[in-house]
Amino acid sequence: MLDRPDAATAAALARLYDLDLADDPGDLDLYLALADRAEGPILELAVGTGRLAIPLVEAGHRVTGVDLDPAMLDRARTRVRGIAGEERLTLVQADIVGLRLPDAGRFGLAFIALNSLLVLPTRVAQRAALRAMADHLLPGGLAVVDVWLPDADDLARFDGRIVLEWPRLDPETGTIVTKAASAQHDTATASVTLTTIFEEGGQGGPARRWIRRDRLRLVSADELRAYAEDAGLVVEALAGDYGMGLLGPGSERAILVAVKP
Repeated sequence: MLDRPDAATAAALARLYDLDLADDPGDLDLYLALADRAEGPILELAVGTGRLAIPLVEAGHRVTGVDLDPAMLDRARTRVRGIAGEERLTLVQADIVGLRLPDAGRFGLAFIALNSLLVLPTRVAQRAALRAMADHLLPGGLAVVDVWLPDADDLARFDGRIVLEWPRLDPETGTIVTKAASAQHDTATASVTLTTIFEEGGQGGPARRWIRRDRLRLVSADELRAYAEDAGLVVEALAGDYGMGLLGPGSERAILVAVKP
């Protein structure tokens, strides 16, 4: 995020992040399948609130999740509490760029899910994140990265206009939450500045407003492949959807699966 929120704002944004992802993006089955294939524990970089890590733990896997945002990690700790196998989840507050955990070299699967790579602001940082993944894998381990590929029509719409995305009832607070967003594309830096506005309250009552701003550094499929190869990984697949269908014209995502030799 571009701005450093106070603790109350950070906690609210972590809660609203989960509400925003109440509609499943559809990627969990992919990671469950890759986890079953991998030999060794799992490392998730930019783990967030544990949306993927916790189901992987429930499926019997040992997971280490790393994130720089303490509010996200606090929420993950709350969500996993009382779940069978909660001791299999280790959460670490750290920057994924330059990461070096004590058990580096022992993971069978490492991944950065759902556009989290794009939050890193430069090519250097993005490349370093893949290098960190490679450094933590055991030989034969899998590295997976999932990024968004906006098309020309998407980018043309990213002109600062504010778009209503949804109204939802937050089951935790009982409030009505409305999400609106504005995006601005900068061709010179291949970036999108995304401003998300959440307003919550009761019908007819005052609303509280929470604002999150992110600068996303877009990555092409070719760049993603180059990052992996620079990290010494062997690219096994570069897919265009969570079913691992072929990447091609019209693909909205690039999903890289690579192997550490």
